[in-house]
Amino acid sequence: MNALSRLLTSAALGAAVTAMAAPAVWAETPADMLVIAHRIDDVTTVDPAESFEFAGSDISRNVYSRLVNLDPLNLEAGYQPDLAESWEVSDDGRTITFTMREGVTFHSGNPVRAEDAAFSLQRAVILNKTPAFILTQFGFTPENVEETIKADGNTLTITTDKKYATSFVLNCLTATIGGIVDKELVMANAVDGDMGNEWLKTNSAGSGPYKLDGWKPNESVTMSAYEDYYGGAPEMKRVIVRHVLESASQRLLLERGDIDIARNLNPEDVSGAQSADGVVISDELKGRLMYIALNQKHPELSKPEVRQAFKYLVDYEGMRDSFLKGQYTIQQNFLPQTYLGASEENPFTYDIAKAKELLDAAGVPEGMEIEIGVREAQERIEIGQAFQNAAAQVGIKVNITVGTAKQILARYRARELDVYLGAWGPDYPDPQTNAGTFAYNPDNSDEANATGLLAWRNSWDTGGLTAQVEAAVTEGDRDTRIQMYEDIQAEFRETSPFVVMFQQIEQSALRDNVMNWSTGQAVTSAAYWQVTK
Repeated sequence: MNALSRLLTSAALGAAVTAMAAPAVWAETPADMLVIAHRIDDVTTVDPAESFEFAGSDISRNVYSRLVNLDPLNLEAGYQPDLAESWEVSDDGRTITFTMREGVTFHSGNPVRAEDAAFSLQRAVILNKTPAFILTQFGFTPENVEETIKADGNTLTITTDKKYATSFVLNCLTATIGGIVDKELVMANAVDGDMGNEWLKTNSAGSGPYKLDGWKPNESVTMSAYEDYYGGAPEMKRVIVRHVLESASQRLLLERGDIDIARNLNPEDVSGAQSADGVVISDELKGRLMYIALNQKHPELSKPEVRQAFKYLVDYEGMRDSFLKGQYTIQQNFLPQTYLGASEENPFTYDIAKAKELLDAAGVPEGMEIEIGVREAQERIEIGQAFQNAAAQVGIKVNITVGTAKQILARYRARELDVYLGAWGPDYPDPQTNAGTFAYNPDNSDEANATGLLAWRNSWDTGGLTAQVEAAVTEGDRDTRIQMYEDIQAEFRETSPFVVMFQQIEQSALRDNVMNWSTGQAVTSAAYWQVTK
């Protein structure tokens, strides 16, 4: 059995767990191969116009180049030229003209043209799949997209419905939906006018550093290096991502040398792996925020003093340092750290006396009973239980309802829960992605049914914050825009019904010969092409 076959077929989970009792036999993956254990059961398609899951975005980032992109070795620099080597913005701020990089080819050998870029963005708008809003928020529609996104020779022009901050538009183009596909190859596989959507669910047509060799749902993803990649062929000639569900199994495979990277270890296994020979732990801040939200239809929860009081009923440090240890840090703002405009202000502490004082001032009756909805995920249930204990100390009875994500989200979106405890992850690397959902709600009526807006889900009329968010997304000066988001968050912290608590840290466990690993931090997905061993 060769190395690849061994890696793909070794250790079914049951066998792996059984093997934990046996003496460790240290192996090693080939020097030019990267093998990763990860939960990839969320992948439903690899079409960049449709993919909207975490693991699917990892695939797309390595297979599809974009007009602009983020450098995994310098994410702080923000968007950089990729297939577009330069761009110019019109005087009215509505039109961006991209000049395409010369001499780049798709994996098929076809040249990458401005026509392909126009087709890719038009196609995403016309197909109108889940992530299409990232583009349609600029006024692109199936009816106007041939006029608003146009190729002319070696240039691509996009014209938005009004002036936006250029950084907002370009940040959105770094998202998965900005992947540029090979028009000739895709249309050769189109069926019944689907613009190749069915074919691209399981095949690829990119020009990125890796070619997709295969994706087997709930089993593995395999990629091989594109030797003609314009940025230089990756050093890892093959990448294998294996679906391994259990933390203990990922740790076992890593310590045996069967894999190079384990991405889903729980705190206990991270602690154990740290002491293993040849294993190191890499921490990266991710974009996911954990929060509690109060339904503003509730007569007591809508009082300003009560909204403040709940922010003092969270044992931030206690949870961070116990069952969340190493995997979450305290963050009380709607923008994750590393985002443009992110704030480091975390003014709330666990203070039962202060919370009681605020509740008394609000006239909250002793013994008030509320329901909190929580998805059946261990860390969330534990946060809910900690909050339940704290609330009991100020005379509030919290009934925890645990359900599937579908069950809890359905009630949350229907504005039925008193309190929701859950997580939110940004959709693209621009502050508008979270400002536009936490602090923006132009129509708070039930009839608006704006379920995509977290402020609406909690029946919160954000008042002046909605206008401030609209102004920030059109501000062209970067420093002014940063200040605007800081101001919005300062008011949000004090007045909103959101108790933002934690920001996720992804802890990857690596063999110590793996260099330059990046999961993409808070702003993008994992990249493999810069990795060396």
